Amino acid sequence: MAFSNMRAIQTVTVGAGGILEIDFQSIPQTYTDLILVFSTREESTASAEIFLKFNNTTNNLATRWLRGNGSSANSGTTTNMQFVTNSNSALASTFSNAYFYIPNYTGNNNKSAMSDTVVANNVANSPDVFQNMASYFWSDTAAITRITAYLASGDIAQHSTATLYGVTNATVAGVKATGGAITMDGSWIYHTFTSSGTFTPLQSLSADILVVAGGGGSGSDKSGGGRGGEGGGGAGGYQSFLTQSLAATAYTVTVGAGGAGGNNAAGSSGTNSVFGALTASVGGGRGGGAAGGTTAPATGGSGGAGGYPSGAITGAAGTAGQGNAGGNGAAPTGFGVAGGGGGGAGAVGGNGNTASSPYSTGGTGGAGLQWLNGTYYAGGGGGGASQAGYGGVGGGGKGSQGASGAPGNGEANTGGGGGGSGGNANAATGGSGGSGVVIIRYAKP
Repeated sequence: MAFSNMRAIQTVTVGAGGILEIDFQSIPQTYTDLILVFSTREESTASAEIFLKFNNTTNNLATRWLRGNGSSANSGTTTNMQFVTNSNSALASTFSNAYFYIPNYTGNNNKSAMSDTVVANNVANSPDVFQNMASYFWSDTAAITRITAYLASGDIAQHSTATLYGVTNATVAGVKATGGAITMDGSWIYHTFTSSGTFTPLQSLSADILVVAGGGGSGSDKSGGGRGGEGGGGAGGYQSFLTQSLAATAYTVTVGAGGAGGNNAAGSSGTNSVFGALTASVGGGRGGGAAGGTTAPATGGSGGAGGYPSGAITGAAGTAGQGNAGGNGAAPTGFGVAGGGGGGAGAVGGNGNTASSPYSTGGTGGAGLQWLNGTYYAGGGGGGASQAGYGGVGGGGKGSQGASGAPGNGEANTGGGGGGSGGNANAATGGSGGSGVVIIRYAKP
């Protein structure tokens, strides 16, 4: 079974006023297994259980359950399919979660299922958290076409959600290539590479391709006396290639690593990502200011930001069509020093600021860009300062808060830049850049 081939069939989000039941009808019979994921709360104090039924019947069900809270456990049997959920007696805004796995739901055999539920049915400062595991047997040979979750009384509360997924085996209908983690939505099939590999179409394809390089790291300078001051790392180069014609042949995919953060030394720039013969996306530039304060930021897909002192203040340039320049560091005043934010795919990095009393402020990392799958990539790292610069949307790491705070790393497989570190003997290692990613998508048949 390949759980990477999992598709959301339907999601229900409960609105104001609550509802008595969540009903999934006309379930497609094109998958091998089903997965149900719940986040729920119910409005009654009289009941704290949500029941399930297949094909609108509660007949022929047998359940064995086991429940524990870490110090004690109990078990039992019932003729219902059910899971415990948070009720009005639980802490406000606390939701339980449950996971149901239903294999071979289309077969002409008796059906089995399993669930795992976590309930935080607690009050403030006195947690009562327990886990409930259960196995179910439905003595019926009909294919499952409908699943209903309901309460014996009361309503399922507002903001509760339930999502039904269909799971297929590795030979997914409509998949036209091998390589990477395969996922799909209603219109597209995606192959996502989080490490280097090979993409091989089984036939000629028209595809959209995202190539993001590794983000740049930042450094730290333990000899400085300021409260911050290292520039954030630049984001990895971002390139989106639309409607590319691909032949039925193997394409080499290279996913660039993020640059390492420096410990009393400069960080490293990220490395390139490449798909086939397309132009390489360039690794993000390292942040400046470390290693005695004079290390200049590096150019890259997006440029690293400037740090402190002079000679390393100005941010570095990005690569045309892939990213933007890093922000500038700020010279010391009575309020400390401040590193700039690393450049991002969608915007330049912000400049550090030491003019605002009572604290210096690191530059915000440049924002990344949103790709066709709805996710943002390639945000720059924030600059280090007394008030740290925030990482740019798209995986950039936050800068160091003060001289000894730890900066954030760029998020893995986004190409985000690492956050800038502080500038004294207690300075933490600079933030590392996030690794890159390569995504190929093509239309479902």
